[in-house]
Amino acid sequence: MKKQFAVIGLGRFGGSICRELAEQGMEVLAMDLNEDKVNEFAQVATHAVMADSTDENTLKSLGIRNFDHVIVAIGDDIQSSILTTLMLVELGVPHITVKAQNDYHEKVLNKIGAHKVVHPERDMGIRIAHNVVSKNVLDYLELSDEYSIVELIVGRNIHKKTLIELDIRARYGCNIMAVKREEKIDVSPMADAELVEGDILIVIGADKDINRMEQDLFDED
Repeated sequence: MKKQFAVIGLGRFGGSICRELAEQGMEVLAMDLNEDKVNEFAQVATHAVMADSTDENTLKSLGIRNFDHVIVAIGDDIQSSILTTLMLVELGVPHITVKAQNDYHEKVLNKIGAHKVVHPERDMGIRIAHNVVSKNVLDYLELSDEYSIVELIVGRNIHKKTLIELDIRARYGCNIMAVKREEKIDVSPMADAELVEGDILIVIGADKDINRMEQDLFDED
Protein backbone atom coordinates (compact mmCIF):
# COMPACT_ATOMS: atom_id res chain seq x y z
CA MET A 1 0.00 0.00 0.00
CA LYS A 2 1.32 3.42 -0.97
CA LYS A 3 2.18 5.80 1.83
CA GLN A 4 0.13 8.96 2.00
CA PHE A 5 1.87 12.31 2.41
CA ALA A 6 0.56 15.83 2.83
CA VAL A 7 2.70 18.86 2.02
CA ILE A 8 1.52 22.14 3.51
CA GLY A 9 3.14 25.14 1.85
CA LEU A 10 4.16 24.96 -1.80
CA GLY A 11 7.12 27.33 -1.96
CA ARG A 12 10.52 26.20 -3.21
CA PHE A 13 11.10 23.78 -0.33
CA GLY A 14 7.59 22.34 -0.11
CA GLY A 15 7.22 22.28 -3.87
CA SER A 16 10.45 20.31 -4.28
CA ILE A 17 9.31 17.75 -1.71
CA CYS A 18 5.92 17.46 -3.38
CA ARG A 19 7.46 16.83 -6.81
CA GLU A 20 9.95 14.27 -5.50
CA LEU A 21 7.31 12.32 -3.56
CA ALA A 22 5.04 12.28 -6.60
CA GLU A 23 7.89 11.06 -8.81
CA GLN A 24 8.47 8.23 -6.34
CA GLY A 25 4.87 7.17 -6.82
CA MET A 26 3.55 8.30 -3.44
CA GLU A 27 0.08 9.66 -2.85
CA VAL A 28 0.48 13.36 -2.11
CA LEU A 29 -1.95 16.00 -0.90
CA ALA A 30 -0.58 19.47 -1.74
CA MET A 31 -1.99 22.38 0.25
CA ASP A 32 -1.46 26.13 0.11
CA LEU A 33 -3.39 29.36 0.57
CA ASN A 34 -2.10 30.69 -2.74
CA GLU A 35 -4.40 29.70 -5.61
CA ASP A 36 -1.65 30.03 -8.22
CA LYS A 37 0.55 27.60 -6.28
CA VAL A 38 -2.30 25.13 -5.93
CA ASN A 39 -3.00 25.30 -9.66
CA GLU A 40 0.70 24.79 -10.40
CA PHE A 41 0.74 21.52 -8.45
CA ALA A 42 -2.67 20.26 -9.53
CA GLN A 43 -1.02 18.08 -12.18
CA VAL A 44 1.83 17.00 -9.89
CA ALA A 45 0.18 15.91 -6.64
CA THR A 46 -2.58 13.35 -6.23
CA HIS A 47 -4.76 16.14 -4.85
CA ALA A 48 -4.08 19.88 -4.59
CA VAL A 49 -6.27 22.11 -2.44
CA MET A 50 -6.40 25.76 -1.47
CA ALA A 51 -7.00 25.68 2.27
CA ASP A 52 -6.12 27.30 5.59
CA SER A 53 -3.96 24.83 7.50
CA THR A 54 -4.47 26.70 10.79
CA ASP A 55 -8.18 25.88 10.74
CA GLU A 56 -8.86 22.66 12.64
CA ASN A 57 -12.16 21.95 10.88
CA THR A 58 -10.46 22.26 7.49
CA LEU A 59 -7.78 19.77 8.48
CA LYS A 60 -10.41 17.37 9.80
CA SER A 61 -12.46 17.63 6.61
CA LEU A 62 -9.35 16.73 4.59
CA GLY A 63 -8.82 13.64 6.76
CA ILE A 64 -5.34 14.84 7.68
CA ARG A 65 -5.08 12.45 10.63
CA ASN A 66 -5.18 9.53 8.19
CA PHE A 67 -1.99 10.58 6.41
CA ASP A 68 1.22 8.71 7.22
CA HIS A 69 3.38 11.82 7.16
CA VAL A 70 2.70 15.55 6.99
CA ILE A 71 5.40 18.05 5.98
CA VAL A 72 4.82 21.63 7.10
CA ALA A 73 6.80 23.78 4.67
CA ILE A 74 5.17 27.14 5.33
CA GLY A 75 7.46 30.00 4.29
CA ASP A 76 7.94 33.14 6.38
CA ASP A 77 4.73 32.99 8.43
CA ILE A 78 6.10 31.51 11.66
CA GLN A 79 2.80 31.90 13.48
CA SER A 80 0.94 29.85 10.86
CA SER A 81 3.68 27.23 10.94
CA ILE A 82 3.39 26.87 14.71
CA LEU A 83 -0.42 26.83 14.74
CA THR A 84 -0.53 24.28 11.92
CA THR A 85 1.95 22.03 13.71
CA LEU A 86 -0.02 22.29 16.95
CA MET A 87 -3.22 21.29 15.13
CA LEU A 88 -1.51 18.31 13.53
CA VAL A 89 -0.13 17.14 16.87
CA GLU A 90 -3.53 17.44 18.54
CA LEU A 91 -5.16 15.53 15.67
CA GLY A 92 -2.70 12.67 16.16
CA VAL A 93 -0.81 12.73 12.85
CA PRO A 94 1.82 9.97 13.25
CA HIS A 95 4.78 11.76 11.61
CA ILE A 96 5.18 15.53 11.37
CA THR A 97 8.21 17.21 9.76
CA VAL A 98 8.40 21.00 9.94
CA LYS A 99 10.62 23.58 8.28
CA ALA A 100 12.03 26.03 10.83
CA GLN A 101 13.03 29.61 10.06
CA ASN A 102 15.39 30.06 13.01
CA ASP A 103 16.51 28.50 16.30
CA TYR A 104 13.67 30.09 18.28
CA HIS A 105 11.14 28.68 15.83
CA GLU A 106 12.77 25.25 16.18
CA LYS A 107 12.55 25.37 19.99
CA VAL A 108 8.84 26.14 19.85
CA LEU A 109 8.19 23.39 17.29
CA ASN A 110 10.01 20.84 19.43
CA LYS A 111 8.09 21.97 22.52
CA ILE A 112 4.70 21.50 20.89
CA GLY A 113 5.53 18.04 19.56
CA ALA A 114 6.92 18.20 16.01
CA HIS A 115 8.61 14.87 15.30
CA LYS A 116 11.35 16.34 13.11
CA VAL A 117 12.48 19.92 12.50
CA VAL A 118 14.62 20.84 9.51
CA HIS A 119 16.57 23.98 8.51
CA PRO A 120 17.00 23.63 4.73
CA GLU A 121 18.58 27.05 4.16
CA ARG A 122 20.98 26.74 7.10
CA ASP A 123 21.94 23.17 6.21
CA MET A 124 22.56 24.08 2.58
CA GLY A 125 24.64 27.06 3.70
CA ILE A 126 26.82 24.80 5.83
CA ARG A 127 27.29 22.36 2.96
CA ILE A 128 28.21 25.09 0.50
CA ALA A 129 30.64 26.64 2.98
CA HIS A 130 32.46 23.33 3.35
CA ASN A 131 32.53 22.91 -0.43
CA VAL A 132 34.11 26.31 -1.05
CA VAL A 133 36.58 26.14 1.85
CA SER A 134 38.07 22.82 0.74
CA LYS A 135 38.51 21.62 -2.83
CA ASN A 136 38.65 18.05 -1.49
CA VAL A 137 35.13 18.05 -0.01
CA LEU A 138 32.44 17.18 -2.56
CA ASP A 139 29.57 16.96 -0.09
CA TYR A 140 28.98 17.37 3.63
CA LEU A 141 26.24 16.19 6.00
CA GLU A 142 26.19 17.39 9.60
CA LEU A 143 25.05 14.66 12.01
CA SER A 144 25.51 16.73 15.17
CA ASP A 145 27.57 19.66 16.41
CA GLU A 146 30.66 17.42 16.44
CA TYR A 147 30.10 14.61 13.91
CA SER A 148 29.62 14.61 10.15
CA ILE A 149 29.63 12.52 6.99
CA VAL A 150 31.77 13.87 4.15
CA GLU A 151 32.62 12.89 0.61
CA LEU A 152 36.33 13.34 -0.10
CA ILE A 153 37.91 12.99 -3.51
CA VAL A 154 41.08 10.89 -3.76
CA GLY A 155 44.06 12.80 -5.15
CA ARG A 156 47.65 12.01 -6.08
CA ASN A 157 48.76 11.75 -2.44
CA ILE A 158 46.94 8.47 -1.83
CA HIS A 159 46.64 7.16 -5.39
CA LYS A 160 47.31 3.38 -5.45
CA LYS A 161 47.25 3.20 -1.64
CA THR A 162 45.14 0.55 0.10
CA LEU A 163 42.85 1.24 3.03
CA ILE A 164 45.01 -0.92 5.28
CA GLU A 165 48.07 1.14 4.34
CA LEU A 166 46.27 4.37 5.15
CA ASP A 167 44.96 2.91 8.44
CA ILE A 168 42.46 5.75 8.70
CA ARG A 169 40.47 4.34 11.60
CA ALA A 170 43.50 3.84 13.85
CA ARG A 171 45.24 7.09 12.88
CA TYR A 172 42.27 9.44 12.79
CA GLY A 173 39.31 7.69 14.43
CA CYS A 174 37.26 7.97 11.22
CA ASN A 175 35.42 5.19 9.39
CA ILE A 176 35.23 4.65 5.63
CA MET A 177 31.58 3.87 4.92
CA ALA A 178 31.95 3.40 1.17
CA VAL A 179 34.11 4.07 -1.88
CA LYS A 180 32.56 5.40 -5.08
CA ARG A 181 34.28 4.87 -8.43
CA GLU A 182 32.44 6.30 -11.41
CA GLU A 183 28.96 4.73 -11.28
CA LYS A 184 29.84 1.95 -8.83
CA ILE A 185 29.77 2.11 -5.04
CA ASP A 186 31.55 -0.32 -2.73
CA VAL A 187 29.82 -0.34 0.67
CA SER A 188 32.05 -1.43 3.58
CA PRO A 189 35.14 -1.88 1.36
CA MET A 190 37.75 -4.50 2.22
CA ALA A 191 40.97 -3.42 3.92
CA ASP A 192 43.04 -4.37 0.86
CA ALA A 193 40.90 -2.24 -1.49
CA GLU A 194 43.20 -0.04 -3.57
CA LEU A 195 42.24 3.58 -4.16
CA VAL A 196 42.81 5.43 -7.40
CA GLU A 197 42.80 9.13 -8.15
CA GLY A 198 39.24 10.34 -8.65
CA ASP A 199 37.66 7.82 -6.26
CA ILE A 200 35.30 9.29 -3.68
CA LEU A 201 35.56 8.24 -0.04
CA ILE A 202 32.44 8.51 2.11
CA VAL A 203 33.76 9.11 5.62
CA ILE A 204 32.06 9.41 9.00
CA GLY A 205 33.76 10.83 12.07
CA ALA A 206 34.30 13.76 14.40
CA ASP A 207 34.80 17.06 12.57
CA LYS A 208 38.20 17.63 14.17
CA ASP A 209 39.38 14.16 13.11
CA ILE A 210 38.06 14.55 9.56
CA ASN A 211 39.83 17.91 9.26
CA ARG A 212 43.10 16.40 10.50
CA MET A 213 42.81 13.48 8.08
CA GLU A 214 42.03 15.82 5.19
CA GLN A 215 45.09 17.97 5.92
CA ASP A 216 47.39 14.94 6.19
CA LEU A 217 46.15 12.85 3.28
CA PHE A 218 44.24 15.02 0.85
CA ASP A 219 45.84 18.48 0.74
CA GLU A 220 48.25 18.63 -2.18
CA ASP A 221 49.31 22.28 -2.12
